[in-house]
Amino acid sequence: MGKSKTKNQKKSRAVANHVAEETYGAVPHSFVFNRGQVGKNVGQLILDVRRVMEPFTAESLKVRKKNVLKDFVAIAGPLGVTHFMIFSKTPSSINMRLARLPKGPMLHFRVLKYSLVKDVVSSLKKHRMHEQQFTHHPLLILNNFGVDGMHVKLMATMFQNMFPSINVHSISLNNIKRCVLLNYNPETQEIEFRHYSLKVVPVGMSRGVKKLMQERFPNMSKFEDISELLMKGANLSESEPEQDGEHNITELPQVYSGRGNMTSQQSAVRLTEIGPRMTLQLAKIQEGMGDGNILYHSTLSKTEEEIQEILKRKEAQIKEKEARRMKQAQNVAQKKEKQEDHKKKSLEGIKRKRAEDEAAAVESDDEVEYYRQAVGQEPDEGDYN
Repeated sequence: MGKSKTKNQKKSRAVANHVAEETYGAVPHSFVFNRGQVGKNVGQLILDVRRVMEPFTAESLKVRKKNVLKDFVAIAGPLGVTHFMIFSKTPSSINMRLARLPKGPMLHFRVLKYSLVKDVVSSLKKHRMHEQQFTHHPLLILNNFGVDGMHVKLMATMFQNMFPSINVHSISLNNIKRCVLLNYNPETQEIEFRHYSLKVVPVGMSRGVKKLMQERFPNMSKFEDISELLMKGANLSESEPEQDGEHNITELPQVYSGRGNMTSQQSAVRLTEIGPRMTLQLAKIQEGMGDGNILYHSTLSKTEEEIQEILKRKEAQIKEKEARRMKQAQNVAQKKEKQEDHKKKSLEGIKRKRAEDEAAAVESDDEVEYYRQAVGQEPDEGDYN
């Protein structure tokens, strides 16, 4: 048998579990699922998007045909889910709805183009994707979302809130293994969604020295002396085609995993796309969980008078609904009151009948006793029954 834990060990374990629960509960979580029939390719796209959102998403969420949106909303609260990504397909388009729980808003996107992970990876000479990359959430990068427009700012806020926030003073660089890039094009109003694997390599040394720093020792059969490897690095090729320059070289504030990545040393940050990729276009923004007012529409524009008229009609509908609800409550109360009165009258009738029966029984007993005393014998059966 193993050694039992001491009191301090149990206390430390309880504190660690509590801190882990608080930390896990403080970050956003997501459900990625479909509504209706979407086909094999869109189904695989959903699985790929779940992969992007790991580890704070439901990896094995099961969706049944009879499930409605309210079912997902009901279960999302206890699980701490904050966002929905809902895919659907029509004969003419593929759509994605992005919703903030529990009260919205909901953003409706059209998926103009998409590529699956397998398509992106198959186009690369050598990809960098492994399980350790998905133990931490990706770094979110937003580009060109600073343009004017309420809908653009709302999109940026929604995307930011989907991913955990980062404290630049306490973040460990070794936890950043992936990044998600969202690029907004103001002219076409399209959003490019890209998912990259991140790698950091030291710079300022020949490719031969880099090979020596790696775990695999280079093939020395073609060299007469090691100086040829260090000085020339001939016939050595790197796996990444990207050329290092000012755009991707930085000075590391921390030691980063990988040989040669030291503090205050220059290293190059290299990105390798691992998919999926999507081209999105915002269609509309709606209040609530898809049942509120339209805050923005990409194709329909309304004047102030039309907006006020819509708001008046909506307010009238709300008042009418409230009046029906109050009328229904009154009818239920009246029906309940009638039932109580009927029940009360029934009880009173039962009590009255019981009292009358008891009085008749007493009177009958008195008559029998009088006959017995007056005549001196028992009355015949049935005379006083």
